[in-house]
Amino acid sequence: MGQEIATARFSDTDFDHFRRRLREETDLLGRYVRKGVCSSRGPITGFELEAWLVDSEMNPAPLNAAFLEAFDGPLACPELAKFNVEFNSVPQFLKGEVLSRLHLDLGELWRKARTVAESVGVDLVAIGILPTVPATALNLSNISAMNRFRALNEQILSARRQQPLKLDISGHQHLAVEHQDVMLESAATSFQIHLQVPLERVRAYFNTAILISAPLVAVSANSPFLFGKDLWAETRIPLFEQAVDTGGYREASHGPLHRVGFGSGYARHAITEVFEENCRHYPVLLPIVSETPTEQFAHLRLHNGTIWRWNRPLVGFDPDGRPHIRIEHRVIPAGPSIVDMIANAAFFYGLVETLANEYGEPPIPFAQAKDNFYQAARYGLDAHVVWQDGAKLPLKPWLLHELLRKAEFGLNRLGLAEADIAYFLGVIEQRTLSGQTGSEWQRRFMAKYPGEFSTMTREYLNRQKSGEPVHRWPL
Repeated sequence: MGQEIATARFSDTDFDHFRRRLREETDLLGRYVRKGVCSSRGPITGFELEAWLVDSEMNPAPLNAAFLEAFDGPLACPELAKFNVEFNSVPQFLKGEVLSRLHLDLGELWRKARTVAESVGVDLVAIGILPTVPATALNLSNISAMNRFRALNEQILSARRQQPLKLDISGHQHLAVEHQDVMLESAATSFQIHLQVPLERVRAYFNTAILISAPLVAVSANSPFLFGKDLWAETRIPLFEQAVDTGGYREASHGPLHRVGFGSGYARHAITEVFEENCRHYPVLLPIVSETPTEQFAHLRLHNGTIWRWNRPLVGFDPDGRPHIRIEHRVIPAGPSIVDMIANAAFFYGLVETLANEYGEPPIPFAQAKDNFYQAARYGLDAHVVWQDGAKLPLKPWLLHELLRKAEFGLNRLGLAEADIAYFLGVIEQRTLSGQTGSEWQRRFMAKYPGEFSTMTREYLNRQKSGEPVHRWPL
């Protein structure tokens, strides 16, 4: 989805050609995986961070074109809305002092980005949902000036037969609104972790990423408010799912599979099952036909980019040109601080490493992992989840007394620096002990200062600039 396209209009022939190329590339990837052709490098990590541009009143500022021109670097790119930007990291091997390096690199990137934002008269904030964003700002006049975004909007509305998109979210309060385009999606911003592991291990790590999505979304929650309503601990989850509400072939808008969601199951035998499902069960949205060789997987990668599972496999290429399959973990919101985001990543790396090797197969059914995820997204650290043998566990003590220990074991197994392990997992521990996630800090602030969303957002931004982890933020 990162590439620009020449047109936003497509013919039936475009769709036919694209589907044919997609089928060829899906079959070729299956052969590559069966024959062990894909890369065995790893573990290697990287991330994507989506952020908001805001004006002096903490309202979204639609100036990403000016920002990106001034930034002038390959690590930043536009997002769907003119008030969003995305930053990317350079891939690094998961070993030694990688957590310190990631922390340093993201900190330097963020400082440069903030300086650039100030030069164009705005500020930059990393938060799952901007509390001050009004529904009226989410319109096509604020869509980034790229054909691929306008094409995406047109194709999703076409798939829905021009029916409006509906948000209906029940949490602490209830929100029900209708929207005429996909710009609702731009209200949700993430910190997305990429993990490349050797081909022979990728299925196990993909299934484990699904399995641990519940504790990850609970401990990182940072999106309680939307349009003035207090909803879920991580409202970004239902927002994004309903903002791009199109399904599979059975019906255009309410098919058996949805384009944004938790997925349909674990990978039972091979990671290629996910790409096969993409090919068979999801209509093509952007039929951009490429003349590149089949081995570049251009159509498979583009189609996969229009299906937003909370954990999804991606096809990429090593520096030597060999294809690899990596995992994109999408459940974590942007913010609250740089150290918080690296701590979230450290917890993910360690936990997925331990559990992928501890369990031959996931210890709970996929349906239970899915239910755990939505419970955690709704209730945060107050959620209860169901684990092995049907045991119902309060998430907070489970995280403190078992999952943190497993994450520490996994990071040690990866050979990470002991001081880094202690520091970044210590951030997770203290956040959990205090109960002050980004989401809870926002709720506590609003309980003290009802209705002061602009004041809260400004205070949030100041605390983010301080670099302190959120569990230390006062009100």
